[in-house]
Amino acid sequence: MPTRNDVTFRSAKPREKPFKLSDGGGLYLLVQPNGTKLWRLAYRYDGKQKLLALGQYPVSSLTDARIKRDAAKKLLSDGSDPSIERKTERLTARMSRRNTFKAVAEELMVKFAAEKDAPTTLKKKQWLLDFAIAEFGNRPVAEIKAPEVLEALRKIEKRGRHETATRVRSTVGAVFRYAIATGRAERDPSTDLRGALIAPTVTHRATIVEPNAVGALMRAIDGFEGQATTRYALQLAPLVFVRPGELRKAE
Repeated sequence: MPTRNDVTFRSAKPREKPFKLSDGGGLYLLVQPNGTKLWRLAYRYDGKQKLLALGQYPVSSLTDARIKRDAAKKLLSDGSDPSIERKTERLTARMSRRNTFKAVAEELMVKFAAEKDAPTTLKKKQWLLDFAIAEFGNRPVAEIKAPEVLEALRKIEKRGRHETATRVRSTVGAVFRYAIATGRAERDPSTDLRGALIAPTVTHRATIVEPNAVGALMRAIDGFEGQATTRYALQLAPLVFVRPGELRKAE
């Protein structure tokens, strides 16, 4: 049974040297000369004397410290070392933080930059990702489901930005695919949303038929700084009718 009440620990004054106030069962409060009060649990495991930190008083109250002590005692009775369990929990927490959607997205952006994506392209991708990060950026990427992604995209659609919503879905999909490739997710939930979004209104442009205009288009394509695959596709695209009945690549 506890031997002291909270008043004893709260009123404890610092001394020239650290001293302990025991609460029973190996739990005690270590009072430092500077006034700091630390909960500690002394226990034996595998024949060795060990010590477990249980927080700082009064942030961790007497009740909190007793609950932690009892939990540690339960681990000991089950044959586990509370210190090892604590380290495992902290490691798991650190890994969980690295596996959030935001963390994976940041890694992917670093990859894009290493692949020499143009600054304007990187800025656009980050802008698109920010929509998703604001909604579920701190969630573990493996736990995010299609309805959660759809809800975020619906918010964009409600503003009338249908094309942006479609692009965000595509960019979010790239994050999930990277997570799969790096072993942090098993599937891409964005693929389940095909057909769920409002299709953007397509504005058809008049075909370029004037040679001078075609030349300007080709120069613009040559100056394109985006991904190589996109640039290659653009270079193949400008097949136009420059004369009635004559199909050739504009020069």
